[in-house]
Amino acid sequence: MVTKVVDLRSDTVTKPSEAMRAAMAAAEVDDDVLGADPTAQRLEAEMARVTGKEAALFVPSGTMGNLVSVLTQCDTRGSEVILGDSSHIHMCENGGISTIGGVHPRTVRNNPDGTMDIDMIVAAIRHHVGAGALHYPTTRLICLENTHGRSGGKCLSVEYIDKVGQVAQSHGLKLHIDGARIFNASVALGVPVDKLVRAADSVSVCLSKGLGAPVGSVIVGSKAFIEKARILRKTLGGGMRQVGVLCAAAYVAVRDNIGKLADDHRKAKVLADGLKKIKQFTVDLTSVETNMVFFDIADPRITSDKLCQVLERRNVLAMPGSSKRFNSVRSTAFFICLV
Repeated sequence: MVTKVVDLRSDTVTKPSEAMRAAMAAAEVDDDVLGADPTAQRLEAEMARVTGKEAALFVPSGTMGNLVSVLTQCDTRGSEVILGDSSHIHMCENGGISTIGGVHPRTVRNNPDGTMDIDMIVAAIRHHVGAGALHYPTTRLICLENTHGRSGGKCLSVEYIDKVGQVAQSHGLKLHIDGARIFNASVALGVPVDKLVRAADSVSVCLSKGLGAPVGSVIVGSKAFIEKARILRKTLGGGMRQVGVLCAAAYVAVRDNIGKLADDHRKAKVLADGLKKIKQFTVDLTSVETNMVFFDIADPRITSDKLCQVLERRNVLAMPGSSKRFNSVRSTAFFICLV
């Protein structure tokens, strides 16, 4: 008898569905480095359509998607990007924009809702003119993250994103959105993805998180942006040959799982409500907007690591956010496995 495990560590731990496996097995493929893989082309065309952009490019991971996007937008070494101090690009992507791209991060404090104050963004912009030209890097890009992971999966509104887009445009800058969970934001806000990202010059969309594909992300933008990004993808080792095998599963994820995200969000709220009834934990129910639940341990006798061990003995896997903070992430494909 197989023991069922409830895995709440992340929405990246999903397994491909039978429909995905069948699509992978039947995928029509060719050499994508040569631009000839028809299944990759189909996925990229669909993602460009859904996001309202001219073109799209499949990449192996969200980290590469963000790295390629930032380096494409900041094509001069010593460029500066304004981004949140708790953003995924800044905190969790190995400093790649600096170590590989020579791009300088200028952080602005993230508010609890994942936003950055508009006036603080404006104050952080530096142009290579005047007395500062000798001392400072030149700002070329602003990055947002939607949903914002370290804020508990909070959604950035279309009104806020448009305002940041206006700031970028008025200062001659580009706007990139790390949209790893942009479909979660779209569903939670009731706003189509293309409207959420209309102000952005580039967007990275992860297909292996809430949507449950086994591998991959897509970056979208103008045709000129994607042409440059394709070269950088190759430089970074992300050009793959018969990649349609992976794109086939990703296409099924987009086709089948977007409609199931609302139920993930509902289940996250149910989980948070149950946790709140346990006196050793504190949960802010209003903070649960999408598929993430963060809660704090109020009992000094309990540590996150100890709680993980206890849960694991009961076939529940979770991930500590810190010594006293816990997070659980639910994802569509995993819930499909449970039911």
